[in-house]
Amino acid sequence: MKYVRFGDVGQEKPGILDKDGRLRELAGVVGDITGDVLTDLPVVDPENLPLVQGNPRLGPSVGAIGKLICIGLNYSDHAAEAGMEPPAMPIVFMKANSAICGPNDTVLLPRGSKKGDWEVELGVVIGKKAKYVSETEALDHVAGYTIVNDVSERAFQTEMSGQWTKGKSCDTFGPVGPWLVTPDEVDDPQGLDLWLDLNGERVQTGNTSKMIFSVAQIISHLSALMSLNPGDVIATGTPPGVGMGMKPPRFLKEGDVMELGIEGLGVQRQEVGRDG
Repeated sequence: MKYVRFGDVGQEKPGILDKDGRLRELAGVVGDITGDVLTDLPVVDPENLPLVQGNPRLGPSVGAIGKLICIGLNYSDHAAEAGMEPPAMPIVFMKANSAICGPNDTVLLPRGSKKGDWEVELGVVIGKKAKYVSETEALDHVAGYTIVNDVSERAFQTEMSGQWTKGKSCDTFGPVGPWLVTPDEVDDPQGLDLWLDLNGERVQTGNTSKMIFSVAQIISHLSALMSLNPGDVIATGTPPGVGMGMKPPRFLKEGDVMELGIEGLGVQRQEVGRDG
């Protein structure tokens, strides 16, 4: 199943896609795609639900995300691009929830930003509390998969003292969606193609088989550090082709358009603007 949230910011309603990709209302079945609903997502026949008219805005595919946890440098080819040794253990950082936005919302470069960057990533949505889970148990705790654009400001991230969070948490730096796709529609989370185009030019191409740490390994590792709860989202790292790794480096500017997708999980599109 492919679950969707649609409507104005802060007023999103739950929906689901039918076999023809049309948006159907789910409000009469659940209040939202969030929290404990993710533990037991409704199994319905979309053909029996009302069609949504028009072309409404899509919100984040998960509502009221508890934690947005990110894994850094998790693709072997991206590590090579960055000239860095693959990490021995997952690099973990958090992205502020205030960064989260819809998959097609405008990405706003913050005041003083000169090194905005893009990162297409597989997002893993937790559906069942995970604490001290083994790798073999880990995927049983997944409600579904989505796309995250881990937008970054590299000067804030690497040139200011402090943690990566500074360059990762600006408002609109966390587009999530368009869909929450249940695991039965994802044959293997370690075999998905992913890509990102900047102004129509393909800049990122990768496959989740290149992950240094698999989805199961990441969930197991994180669950030993903190409880993972329904509605938490994990962004699992990005393949090569980020602007910081280009020679010379290439960064986002007002008017740019990012389009990005993952096999079976849909496509995001963001125009780039300026905040302040």
